[in-house]
Amino acid sequence: MSIKQVVRVLFVAILSCIYSILVLISCLFRPKWLFGGFFKKPKSDKPPECLNDPDLGTHGYVHLEEVRIHYVAAGTEGKPLMLLVHGFPEFWYSWRFQLKEFSKEYRVVAIDQRGYGDSDKPSGIMNYSTDKLSQDLKQLIPALGYRDCILVGHDWGGAVVFNFVNKYPEMVKKLIVMNAPHGAVMVKELQTSRKQFLMSWYMFFFQMPFLPEFWLSHNNCSMLEVMFRGKDGKKLQHCTEEDIEAYKYNFAKKGNGFTGPLNYYRAALRKEVDKSVFKPIEVPTLIVWGTEDLALNRKLPELSKQYIKDCTIKYIEGASHWVTMDGYEEANKHIWEFVKA
Repeated sequence: MSIKQVVRVLFVAILSCIYSILVLISCLFRPKWLFGGFFKKPKSDKPPECLNDPDLGTHGYVHLEEVRIHYVAAGTEGKPLMLLVHGFPEFWYSWRFQLKEFSKEYRVVAIDQRGYGDSDKPSGIMNYSTDKLSQDLKQLIPALGYRDCILVGHDWGGAVVFNFVNKYPEMVKKLIVMNAPHGAVMVKELQTSRKQFLMSWYMFFFQMPFLPEFWLSHNNCSMLEVMFRGKDGKKLQHCTEEDIEAYKYNFAKKGNGFTGPLNYYRAALRKEVDKSVFKPIEVPTLIVWGTEDLALNRKLPELSKQYIKDCTIKYIEGASHWVTMDGYEEANKHIWEFVKA
């Protein structure tokens, strides 16, 4: 290990400890949440009705080389493939408004990425590197019976699809990324922008073992209620109590939890930056951005444009980071315009 790598590891470890202490202190100021939730259980051990809605599609599994991937598919088989890749902390259900909308003209497939939902959850942090996640997509597309697709990613799913299209551009007709910056831009901003560095505090907190899992799962995953809110602290548009219960059920279900999803962040900060991330993207790309994102700077889409030869940016004013549901009507409209252009 080089001196540069040692310094980076130590720096990340120190920040992880600092943010962990701050989180623990903040918990002490919420004793009802901290001590009142040890025995709080899910409302039911049965999935909420919304997860069994037949209008969202049919459930299936694909066995890849390393993992079995769960998906929900809507639309007639044989129509062009639109593949939807979710972010953190989500699962296939985050695409409910897109599954219904685009199944009119596409075979729409929303997956649970490895580590999430009903997909396999391999042990080991480096099993969640972007290279591994891109390999899953590379094997998944032909396994579904296609050579290429329209590829859509949100949040961490956006990071994965950016990485994928850099490596396998021939498998992507058009790329759509929602509230996720290009990887090269994120690397630079974390190093040079104090604002983005502070907004990304959770990335360093998530490096700590065990504590982030407890923080997210404690009190029947009540942190999900906090996370799925807008800048004003109010519940998101188009995100009902039943929807929140669906997320809680998914992560509280036996065998699920948050370790796999958190390992995405752990792997990202342990791995050296791949130089291929700086290679310009040739595939036509649409970036849809909710302007009230609490985790990502508004200037990131414009900065990402320098790494994409054919890039369209559409801002959804007032929408939060969770633009797939919070601003889905306008987002879907922009996607239609882009795929039909």
